[in-house]
Amino acid sequence: MNTDKNYPEERKMRLDSLFEALSVVGEDTHVYLCDMIYDYSRWSKSLVDVFGLPSEYMFEAGAIWETHIHPEDKRTYHDGIDAIFSGKAQGHDMQYRARKKDGEYDVCTCRGIVITDEYGQPEYFGGAIRNHGEQSHIDNLTGLRNQYGFFEDVENCIRNKTEIRICMIGIGKLTELNAVYGYGFGNAVLQRFGRYLMDHVGNRGGTYRLDGSKYAVITQTQSEKEIKKTYERIRKYFRSGVQIEDRFVSLELNSGALALDEFNTDTQTIYSCLNFAYDDSKVSKHGDLVEFAGSITGRNMRNIETLHMIRNSISQGFNGFYLLYQPIMDASTERITGAEALLRWSNLEYGTIPPDEFIPLLERDPKFPLLGEWILRRAIRTAKKMLEKIPDFVINVNISYAQLEKPDFTDLIWMILRELDFPPEQLCLEITERCRLLDMDLIRNVVVTLRAGGVRVALDDFGTGFSSVGLIKDIPVDSIKIDRSFVINIEADEQESKLVKCFTEVASLFGAKVCVEGIETAAMRDILRKYNVNSFQGYFYSRPIEDEKLYERLNEELKPR
Repeated sequence: MNTDKNYPEERKMRLDSLFEALSVVGEDTHVYLCDMIYDYSRWSKSLVDVFGLPSEYMFEAGAIWETHIHPEDKRTYHDGIDAIFSGKAQGHDMQYRARKKDGEYDVCTCRGIVITDEYGQPEYFGGAIRNHGEQSHIDNLTGLRNQYGFFEDVENCIRNKTEIRICMIGIGKLTELNAVYGYGFGNAVLQRFGRYLMDHVGNRGGTYRLDGSKYAVITQTQSEKEIKKTYERIRKYFRSGVQIEDRFVSLELNSGALALDEFNTDTQTIYSCLNFAYDDSKVSKHGDLVEFAGSITGRNMRNIETLHMIRNSISQGFNGFYLLYQPIMDASTERITGAEALLRWSNLEYGTIPPDEFIPLLERDPKFPLLGEWILRRAIRTAKKMLEKIPDFVINVNISYAQLEKPDFTDLIWMILRELDFPPEQLCLEITERCRLLDMDLIRNVVVTLRAGGVRVALDDFGTGFSSVGLIKDIPVDSIKIDRSFVINIEADEQESKLVKCFTEVASLFGAKVCVEGIETAAMRDILRKYNVNSFQGYFYSRPIEDEKLYERLNEELKPR
């Protein structure tokens, strides 16, 4: 067992000397220094006290600190430290959440560099950790309280059972202004907008600058009707055009709101619901204010409670989550060629919650990418077993736009495929037309990268959104999946037949295959076989089933007919 006695005294004297030098310049931060030869470190006493570390002096401090890192951030932290000690990196600059003595997490920014000896070999790794929980809750650009202040104030309202209304307001297409006029002008827009909000609603509640171009207003005095009236007045002012620096610009706004009048929830759940309402305003309501189900009462409160419980399930080892699999059939042979992995969640109190009730809310939550990774790993493990029976079996996994926008998304895919030794050609990632919320260049680059590595990409729910044809034109996909809403009445409605024919022709034009969902009868199958449809999915063939039953189905497929 390592003790301080195992560490040479002369090395400790040098460590202390370098540590003191770092401390002089590490203003407002917690300094750390590691002797990489012995993996022996000294950390700031203030950091030790706040986070409950065993001592200022520690062997293998990196591993000790990792036990304090939030589960969602551990992989990034671990990989960063591995890169330092393996010689692959000469420093790091990362942000993560770390657990304090009281069990609460603070957001920390950690920067460090490797110090080499006279022979160029790594000798020390030192740097500073800035604990944002100790920093000012003021946004430097606008002077408003920032996102940390927002979460703190909402948390206080929940704890004190203070009824409030929260309104999230954002500037649409700020990235276009940045692209045309530069980020300096974009910052001026943000400052002007923040000042206007402060001047016009500040006396009736708190005003906050959130992430990007989003702001929030918290009020105890305004009713739903008054909030809408205030928002429309602000919206009209900026839509009519304002003078900013030497330019006259018109700004479009989006807004989501909710009433907090029940308190069995947390700040992240509230934030996810606000984002859901905001996205609805942006995508479907042309910027009109959208109330999250009007108020958090009755059935709506149940939605909040459910989301809160589901979020907690992610942190508790994905307790309650499971996957079902719906077979995908070859349209000609009616044999299984693959399956779509479908997420489900249940517990004793709430029963089974349909995914369409929680995924639209959860996919804007910071926890969703972690859940998405769990789904992908679970589905691939199941698919490996199916490949033993059918070598060309393809597993389809739904991907949220919240996952796609992560900068390390494709790296994560390659890592999982390598770890599980799964052929990329047998994985198909399904994206929906909701990905239009993201920058199209970003989506295109991700899809091209995935397909270049062998992974297939499908466009799900084709036709349900106004931009589906535009997406297949802009994004090279392997297949489209026609939503069941377009075929449910196909036996009686000739127009549906013509529409499906049109969709298959569009897909063929762009070199994509076609899968039709929602096949419920033999008559539907027979009609669709007239068109260029490659595969079917629906209750006529199978409801979503457990992996064991899918394996049994594959065994049946292999028997001579």
